[in-house]
Amino acid sequence: MNNKIYPCIWLDKNGREAATYYKSIFPDTHIDEDNGMVIMLSISGQNLMLLNAGPHFKPNASISFLIANEDEQETTRLFNELSRDGIVLMALDSYPFSTKYGWVRDKFGVTWQLYTGEKGNAGQYFIPTLMYANQQNGRAREAIELYTKIFPGSKTEGIMEYDGKEDTKGNVQHAQFHIDHFTMACMDSSLNHQFNFDEGISLVVITADQQETDYYWNNLVKDGGKESMCGWLKDKFGVSWQIVPQKLLILMNQEDRDKAKQVTDALMQMKKIDIDHLSAISVS
Repeated sequence: MNNKIYPCIWLDKNGREAATYYKSIFPDTHIDEDNGMVIMLSISGQNLMLLNAGPHFKPNASISFLIANEDEQETTRLFNELSRDGIVLMALDSYPFSTKYGWVRDKFGVTWQLYTGEKGNAGQYFIPTLMYANQQNGRAREAIELYTKIFPGSKTEGIMEYDGKEDTKGNVQHAQFHIDHFTMACMDSSLNHQFNFDEGISLVVITADQQETDYYWNNLVKDGGKESMCGWLKDKFGVSWQIVPQKLLILMNQEDRDKAKQVTDALMQMKKIDIDHLSAISVS
């Protein structure tokens, strides 16, 4: 499974509580790392990062996680577990596209689409699903074209369009695509939503070296994107990405804690990560 790309959920100092909660609900789930700030979960072999970053951002339904099951009972179990102390966005019911489907926001603000049906070519347990709404409405197809152009090993599996009855004709009702063999989905929505893409849920890309870091950073931020700090950026649709060299994780977790702090302090002053500079600090 590709764990080079994975989602990150911004939480308000309750990451450990969320990790324990998800571990109790999802199959084959365990904590791979917990340094207080970052908690890495493995859910059926798939990475999910929880970031204890304070109250500045909250996850919202612009990016939800789709879980497909062929077993209706498992869909029902997940719906009941995730809706406890949460909010039901679409009732668990039979729909034209699924014999049993529901959409919930759990008690941490993360939204889940629970779908009964075939998983298709997705080997992942959950699929990040991007909703292009408000000013971004109608741009889902454009986003697919951008992402599959940038990332290697990419392809579009299928695009289903609205016929004009439930949403704007030609808008994407549901599309599934792969970037560097990581499965994602997206949709358009013409409804007036009280949320947009933001840092509440971001997508992490682990890079091999500075060249790869530069490549993803430059291609994702161009044509209207926006640079942020510490390897974060927003693409032209407002989706947040973290472009992180693999070596940074090693430098920040080295045994020499003074060096690790120096690396972290220098990182806090950067936008795009300069891994050579951080490596030089570590050996100085």
